[in-house]
Amino acid sequence: FHKLVTAGGLDVAAGGGGWHGSKGGDVSIDKPSQNVLARSAVIVTPQFIEVRCLIALPGRGRSIEGGRAEAALVDGLPRVVKGALFAESLDGKALREHVDSVEDQQDLRSQLDSLGLVAFVADGAVLPRASGVDDLPMDAEKARSKGTPLVRFESPPSLRVEVEVPHRGRLTGMGIGRGVTLICGGGFHGKSTLLEALQVGCYDKVPGDGREFVCVSESTQKIRAEDGRFVEGVDISPFIQNLPFKKDSTAFRSEDASGSTSQAANIMEALETGVSCLLVDEDTCATNFMIRDEKMRQLVGAEKEPITAFIFKVRALYEELGVSTVIVVGGCGDYFSVADRVLLLHEFSVSDATEKAKSIAASSSSSFDSKSNGESKSQGGGFGSFALRAVSRRGIEVPEGKKREEETRAIRFGDASVDLSAAEQLVEAGQTRAIGELLSVLARSSSSSGSFGNPAGQPVKDLVASSHDTLINAAKRKVPSGAPHCLDLLAPYEYPSGRFALPRKHEIAMALNRLRTLRTETLDPPPKKRAVDGEAEDTEMGRG
Repeated sequence: FHKLVTAGGLDVAAGGGGWHGSKGGDVSIDKPSQNVLARSAVIVTPQFIEVRCLIALPGRGRSIEGGRAEAALVDGLPRVVKGALFAESLDGKALREHVDSVEDQQDLRSQLDSLGLVAFVADGAVLPRASGVDDLPMDAEKARSKGTPLVRFESPPSLRVEVEVPHRGRLTGMGIGRGVTLICGGGFHGKSTLLEALQVGCYDKVPGDGREFVCVSESTQKIRAEDGRFVEGVDISPFIQNLPFKKDSTAFRSEDASGSTSQAANIMEALETGVSCLLVDEDTCATNFMIRDEKMRQLVGAEKEPITAFIFKVRALYEELGVSTVIVVGGCGDYFSVADRVLLLHEFSVSDATEKAKSIAASSSSSFDSKSNGESKSQGGGFGSFALRAVSRRGIEVPEGKKREEETRAIRFGDASVDLSAAEQLVEAGQTRAIGELLSVLARSSSSSGSFGNPAGQPVKDLVASSHDTLINAAKRKVPSGAPHCLDLLAPYEYPSGRFALPRKHEIAMALNRLRTLRTETLDPPPKKRAVDGEAEDTEMGRG
């Protein structure tokens, strides 16, 4: 539908000519990305198809231009409807292949846990994109003309696995197992390209994208440092203790968090919402949070350093909580000692360098010891206990003012902004719109019950999970237009909106946590999760 609207020039509005000049006349509908999402723009039921688009009636001054309105509504729009929505106008084979591909991707993703994997990258996948601002796959001919041949993914033999999916049958590719995985290599050799493909592997892709069978668990989250972010009541004590002037790190609050405290908060908030795998790129991390070498530990003793570097916690994160980590590392070989596997990229080709990396770590003169990190006694060993949070008894408040979304990763309430630039797994502006409306709905629910319940006093993790579940479960019942679409619950007016896309619960949590009017209360520490033979079991969690 979007393609035909743009091809026919119906998306072009008239403009200019001042007050008496011709204006409007354009038809608009959200442009879909390479990702297959639940969107409210098009509703398909056994009884009908509903398309929700915006039409700006053409006019001059205060008068409607009847001729141009007729051209858009009587000629242009029916032509688009016939070309986009009628079976005889569509390629039935391509449509069937699209559905089969999506079903295969969903089946593959559902198998990851039983296979002991956190990710799968199919042989033959095209990971590079056309450009930094174009999510289409890199074109082989254009790449060759620029002297950069397109390299399709090929799995290392030692990490190659086979899986069966319903329609395509047997797939081969690289399986990334649970635990700690490093992605290493020289600069510009494809490390971040691989990680970026993994971070959107939580979504199904359209056929021809090249990353259709690059899949990760739906509970995978990208983590980074985020200087200046708002943090409310987060227990960052597993990473940061003994702050100057006895500032509390078990309910840390900041209007302007540093790189290290923001990254610690991002990890702890991810754990709060039930993440199973963290994706980390050292390029976007706080250096003093990721590593602290022996020389620096000698200069600044443990009693003077509040930060326990991530390298000393990443193994406990998996062994005690069952949370895996995939890290892009190009500058610190100390991580070899804590890794389960090491991938080496050279000219976008991957090899298994685990044995060599472990040999280097064993023979190194470095005194690094992942189990002896120079922590103070108060920090103790292992990952450490941590408390969860609940929304304060007064509920959720959003700043007053007109709400608007700025592209994909920002929401504004009047003059106040919710910065989602670190939410790298948001892929469409429609997801951001949905999150913005959800925050408004939750704020209204704080004073009166609604579809999402009253958030006051609810644990943050439960509020986020129940809100997401409410959206999904709403698809099973009727909504204002008569079409069963989950996102209509968020429509701010009496008529439904076609400008929403379903977000994940993790991005809902990220937005809530960055809402500067959020206030929370501390709950008791939860039980630990300990990974045993690939399973997770509850164990008692105690301080230290």
